[in-house]
Amino acid sequence: MHALSLTEVTAGYRSLRSAPDAAALEGATLIADVGDLVAVVGPNGAGKSTLLRLLAGTLAPDRGDVRLEGRSLREMSREEVARCVAFVAQSEEVRFAFTVRDVVMMGRAPHQDGWMRPTPRDAAVVDRALEMCDLGALATRPVGELSAGEQKRVALARGFAQASRVMLLDEPTAFLDVRHQVALFEQLRAATAAKEMTAVVVTHDLTLAAAYASRVVLVKGGRLLAVGSVDEVLTEPRLREAFDWPLEVATVGASGTRVFVPRQARDGAPSPEA
Repeated sequence: MHALSLTEVTAGYRSLRSAPDAAALEGATLIADVGDLVAVVGPNGAGKSTLLRLLAGTLAPDRGDVRLEGRSLREMSREEVARCVAFVAQSEEVRFAFTVRDVVMMGRAPHQDGWMRPTPRDAAVVDRALEMCDLGALATRPVGELSAGEQKRVALARGFAQASRVMLLDEPTAFLDVRHQVALFEQLRAATAAKEMTAVVVTHDLTLAAAYASRVVLVKGGRLLAVGSVDEVLTEPRLREAFDWPLEVATVGASGTRVFVPRQARDGAPSPEA
């Protein structure tokens, strides 16, 4: 039984006239198993966020099926999905009236009773999430007083506090400094390696994707161009096809870290030998 699966999924959004627009994602098939750390990469508007919304159950497919641990999302209630899936969106409304700890505690809502009464376990999980995201010193601060990077870490901590078996993150390193970017991926790799969760991360950082992902999904124009290992997917030919621009792939340092360098333009276009 797979943690997540999409089978020949096509999905789009509807205009104000309720007429279907062009598909944002078409014919997508993807499988993620427990322990996978899947990086989703591609140009702007490729369908990456649509893919996450389908996996989170916040967007229903027009065709095909999305399954969570063998069950179709069409058959599951929002409460059931929330207990299994944590979704950290690109951006969220800042809750000015709440403290950091209040917002992180909201991640425990799927596991609480109707009165939303926190238990000692809830408090312990929140403490751990605050520690993971370097927020202990900010726990009593109003969220509205924080910087964009600090607010992003609050959203990530709330996702970790949900303690779900699947974590979906849409551009989670946006606004984060380098230390917190690396710390996040280290935590995701540790959790997936321990078979505690499956993580799917949309990112524009190809270097972080290459360093930490167990599998990579390359998306362009609403289609999955390639799905596989870092070596199979993050190649110069495939990256050029996806981004319409040549990128050189090099390794640096004793660890052999991959870096991706866009080739400089000449006269406003890629060099002819690219």
